[in-house]
Amino acid sequence: MKYDYLIIAVRSLAKRKTRTYLTMIGIFIGIASVIALIGLGEGLRVAITSQFGFMGTDVLSVQAAGVSGAGMPGTGAITPLTKDLAEKIDRIGGVEVAFNRYMSTTTLEFNDKQKIEFVISMPEGSTRNIVERMVNLKASQGRLLTDADHKKVILGDNYAQDSSFGTTFGRPLRAGDKILLNGMSFEVAGILEKKGSFIFDDAIWMNEDEMLEYMGVDEDNVNIIAIKVTDIAYMDSVKEDIEKLLRKERGVDEGEEDFSVETPQSMLDSLNSTLYAIQLFVTIIAVISLVVGGIGIMNTMYTAVMERTKEIGIMKSLGAKNSTIFTLFFIESGLLGMVGGIIGIILGLLFAYGAAWAGRLILGADLIQASVSPGLVLGALTFSFVLGTVCGVLPAYQASLLNPVDSLRKAK
Repeated sequence: MKYDYLIIAVRSLAKRKTRTYLTMIGIFIGIASVIALIGLGEGLRVAITSQFGFMGTDVLSVQAAGVSGAGMPGTGAITPLTKDLAEKIDRIGGVEVAFNRYMSTTTLEFNDKQKIEFVISMPEGSTRNIVERMVNLKASQGRLLTDADHKKVILGDNYAQDSSFGTTFGRPLRAGDKILLNGMSFEVAGILEKKGSFIFDDAIWMNEDEMLEYMGVDEDNVNIIAIKVTDIAYMDSVKEDIEKLLRKERGVDEGEEDFSVETPQSMLDSLNSTLYAIQLFVTIIAVISLVVGGIGIMNTMYTAVMERTKEIGIMKSLGAKNSTIFTLFFIESGLLGMVGGIIGIILGLLFAYGAAWAGRLILGADLIQASVSPGLVLGALTFSFVLGTVCGVLPAYQASLLNPVDSLRKAK
């Protein structure tokens, strides 16, 4: 019996193809927007989160307040971090080591092709070994840098991949290759194992003294001070001590800090809050579209009731109950919502993964990803069906109450 209801509802919608398609537009635009925007937002969140996966829980970072989003850490800072601060932080109880990190952009030339890349400094002496352990640095080709190296660098894994920098430079780079950085020749000592983070996979690593000498980096303009604590249990107290020291050294009061001391987790929490807020905003916009689509379904069903007055009268005169008429219109409105939802899901998936693919192709950045969970797809489909049925309740109820004699008289 229920199957017969479904067949009648499908045939009824098929007779009014244009109206059916126009009614579903609002639904599938809304669902497609939800799927695409949330999918891209979640993909971005997962991709960014993975960038910090290599960082341990016993690590702190200090950077000067700069222009947000302007580039590398500390960019645009009025009062940059100075070289001596790391030495003072290193003397705080609970700190195993504190060291400066310098970052800079450079023009990399290889195989007669050029690209702007960024360089990261590698500290010397015993600190070098600590850094290598902290981030688990290993070479897939060649070897890591040593204090004795002169004009040698190590490259991230992407430089050795056909699909990444290999395309830019004509072929992948290998250990032993000669490259030009700011017009000066350097040898590639090694290629790092893939870390899944652009911070490592896209970077050039250079000994700190050579970076200061050849890359035009100001020694007293430190991008980040990295700190490793002796025990994670001391993390909060060490963080407070560092903040007290920096306030004293930089002459600022509490609450007016021109610097930040953060853990990788705190940075992720802040970033996640921002991304969730953006996702909430775009979801609200998509829901508005869905509500408009629901109103369209209600309008279409009311129109269908008026157009099919004679049909309803005939069914009732032949013995159809009010519940039968209600069920027919109820199923029909639910089908409008569900089919619109299915189309919307397909369009949303195509847009989300297509936009992510195009973004990676154009920008060459693996950070642009899409991630659509089965729960999101199922939830969107359920929501569209429920929206269709809810918006069809009143028209279906109106149809079920029509008097057969009045229906036949009105239809003449």
